Amino acid sequence: MRDKFLQFLGLTKKSGNLVEGYNKCEDILKRNKLFLIILSSDCSENTSDKFIRYCNNYKIPYIQAYTKEDLAIPLGKPEINVLGVTNEQMSKKLLELWNQ
Repeated sequence: MRDKFLQFLGLTKKSGNLVEGYNKCEDILKRNKLFLIILSSDCSENTSDKFIRYCNNYKIPYIQAYTKEDLAIPLGKPEINVLGVTNEQMSKKLLELWNQ
């Protein structure tokens, strides 16, 4: 894996600080326990609009760039559309890697 962002995403999952999936992310987001949302670039328009609206309302940063297959590789899944980071330090590191 060539991308440091995706490598760190895998570490975030291994540490237990990553929530996977639409329903889980929505539930934890509404309880103010997420620090970053990661959306696949090819998720549905409804999903994208809904989570971006949530992020704006709850003041949570989001990243939407990788395909659902690219996001799934470090997680050992075939595809994933919505991810949430529950650790503030790890979310800051992911944002830092994304902005490089």
